[in-house]
Amino acid sequence: MHLKQIIQEIEQQKELPRLRYQIKERTEAFTRGLFYTLFDSDTDVSSNLSRLGSEFEHLADLVCWEPEKPCKDLWSDYLQELPGILNKLNRDARAFLNNDPAANSLEEVYLSYPGFFAIAIYRLSHVLYKFGLPLVPRLMTEHAHRITGTDINPGAQIGDSFFIDHATGVVIGETAIIKDHVRIYQGVTLGALYVERAMRNTKRHPTIEDNVTIYANATILGGKTIIGKNSVIGGNAWLTASVPESSIVTHQPTINIKKYQ
Repeated sequence: MHLKQIIQEIEQQKELPRLRYQIKERTEAFTRGLFYTLFDSDTDVSSNLSRLGSEFEHLADLVCWEPEKPCKDLWSDYLQELPGILNKLNRDARAFLNNDPAANSLEEVYLSYPGFFAIAIYRLSHVLYKFGLPLVPRLMTEHAHRITGTDINPGAQIGDSFFIDHATGVVIGETAIIKDHVRIYQGVTLGALYVERAMRNTKRHPTIEDNVTIYANATILGGKTIIGKNSVIGGNAWLTASVPESSIVTHQPTINIKKYQ
């Protein structure tokens, strides 16, 4: 096959004319800029917000393909949300400090905790998700997923003072609801019982009420599954049904120990 024919075949099979990888790259740069604007003491808020506004307009032009829905107009609405998002994130950071005895300072939480970074990017993306901005919110949380190993869909609803310890392997689905003062450890999945496309517009993921602790590698599935407030879900538990408030759920594995000959 000659080079000209190879080029023609590749061009013919590029089926998505709007698939531009610069969308991904620009979204990641925009996300980093937001994080610095909110937290870095050396970053000037005024000038950085102006720059981010321009970056957002470029992104909106790339992802909003319907002329009657000018997404770049969302920037002014998003700006109004940023102080409230920062307030929530500061409460999240204090939850890390209060729940992890290994945390020595708030600075350590902001700079080094992958769980906090994942929550921060989730909160920044969730508002854009609610505004209906295409693609960008998911790319923001996937950027955090790649860095932290924590996969939080931007559609999830998460309350105040959320704590994810160690972070690696945590999965929180699109229709999950997590209320206030919830603590989650590594490897926890809040997922769906089924993944059929027909369930797209239904609640597929569980609800976690206030002040629940979910320990490592627990799996909680189903849109009708509710974990009652003040409950503790032990490590490796597998739940597909609701749990009353103030419950303790444990998983008891069988462990056999033999003397090595």
